[in-house]
Amino acid sequence: MTPPPHEPATITLLLRAAELLHTYGTPAHRLERVVVHLAAHFGLTVQVFSQPTSLFIGFEEGAPERVRLLRVEPGGVDLGKLVDVDELLEEVEAGRVAPEEALVRLDELEAHPPRWSGFASVLGHGLAAGSAAVFFGGRVADALLSAVLGVLIGLLERVAQRREGVAGIYEPLAAFLAAAVGVAAARVWAGAIDDRIVALASVIVLVPGLSLTVALIELATRHLASGTARLTGALSVFLTIAFGAYLGRAVVEGFIGPGQVGAPAAPEALLSSPVALVATVALASLGFGLLFGARARELPWVFGSSATGFAVARLVTELATQSGAEDPTVAVKAAAIASFAGALAVGTFANFYARFRNRPATVPLLPGLLVLVPGAVGYRALSAFAEQNAVTGIETAFQMLLVAAALVGGLLTANVVLPPRRVL
Repeated sequence: MTPPPHEPATITLLLRAAELLHTYGTPAHRLERVVVHLAAHFGLTVQVFSQPTSLFIGFEEGAPERVRLLRVEPGGVDLGKLVDVDELLEEVEAGRVAPEEALVRLDELEAHPPRWSGFASVLGHGLAAGSAAVFFGGRVADALLSAVLGVLIGLLERVAQRREGVAGIYEPLAAFLAAAVGVAAARVWAGAIDDRIVALASVIVLVPGLSLTVALIELATRHLASGTARLTGALSVFLTIAFGAYLGRAVVEGFIGPGQVGAPAAPEALLSSPVALVATVALASLGFGLLFGARARELPWVFGSSATGFAVARLVTELATQSGAEDPTVAVKAAAIASFAGALAVGTFANFYARFRNRPATVPLLPGLLVLVPGAVGYRALSAFAEQNAVTGIETAFQMLLVAAALVGGLLTANVVLPPRRVL
């Protein structure tokens, strides 16, 4: 961003910080609060309006322009750079760094490549996909194939980032690849591969369950424009991924016939021992940390958040289904209750981190939510619609919204139980 001539450094810093916070994945409610707080430190009064693709910042006094519009691209989450910006703004507020120096450091930060790029990023895709297959009840073969496909999709992402015009078809192309390979593998290794688990686990990182949850949080906090725009974007990604997966299945089944799925495997098959359970959660949290660009020193906190949310949700699910295992409505209610309890645990853990480390609660919060978000449920809902099973699709879509609402309720309750006690 090139500042207008004669613009004070404080205003340029304010605009630049808002732009980068948005780029690195800050939700609207936190971004607006941070910008207003930083402007007050500079003696300015501002009004902020944040949307996924734009930022409006209006200056009430002390600025050469009344309103500034920043056109921003909705980028991915980069927790490492988000913390770097947070630390820099804290130094500016404390008077240890001048605005002019802070601007130079922000430009250097933006120019620096992602913390975990290349092999590490591709590895993150593989770890997340393989772990997701285990969480979905897959066998060892499902987990291994999902991990391999996750690596291939990670490589595809690197190609999409380097070539113009590919980004728009990246998600459906990845879903097409996952579904096609899953069906083909289920046909070759009959009874050993569940192609639906493979197709879902391989693209679990792309399924916008987290965006859906953040959108509902913004709507709940009365940031209606940003929440509505983010919700629409999440639904559009859901549709493209579901279409890609449906097309991949249809093409392969048209040539070689449908895959043969063996008897369903219970999640306990791979998670029966505490060692296997801890190892799977650790690999999943490491994958999420690499994909989100978390700093190495934050990875233990990412693991703690993921393990806390998973353990609480799993325990609550078992307790809630003991009394009515045969009733299909019990599973839906148990999923909602477990999502609320898991989100409450993750939110409380993240707020404790914010108090203890004096850093944004977003760092452990977002990876911790990934084991809880309803992206997999939404994927199954759209798949049911694509297969002309409207009743199942409607039921699953309702379950997705119910789980998402429970997550939002748990996170908002966590802010009451243990507030993060920080603005920047």
